[in-house]
Amino acid sequence: MAAQQAASDQSKRRHKHEGPQKHIVAFIFSIVLTLIAFAAVGSVGEVNTTFIYIILIVMAILQVVIQMAYWMHMKDKGHLLPIIFILGGAVVAFTCIIMASYWVWWG
Repeated sequence: MAAQQAASDQSKRRHKHEGPQKHIVAFIFSIVLTLIAFAAVGSVGEVNTTFIYIILIVMAILQVVIQMAYWMHMKDKGHLLPIIFILGGAVVAFTCIIMASYWVWWG
């Protein structure tokens, strides 16, 4: 009796599998973002280039968020430490880019 209760409790505690639905939606969203980026680059002569750069940066950021959330499972519990390290690396990288730009143009 106790063994059955323990097995039942353990099956309830197991991580619920998402299924393919969320992955399919994330894949389709990634494809749509890629098509928007291609369309933006294809309209270089017709649209202001600053607007195209902004669109490309926004599409890239959204693409990174989708990839990390759904394909690298960063949205799940227990992934706080990798997220902290990734954000720390992003801060260091952006700091280096900003300082290198400063040294080149105003140094």
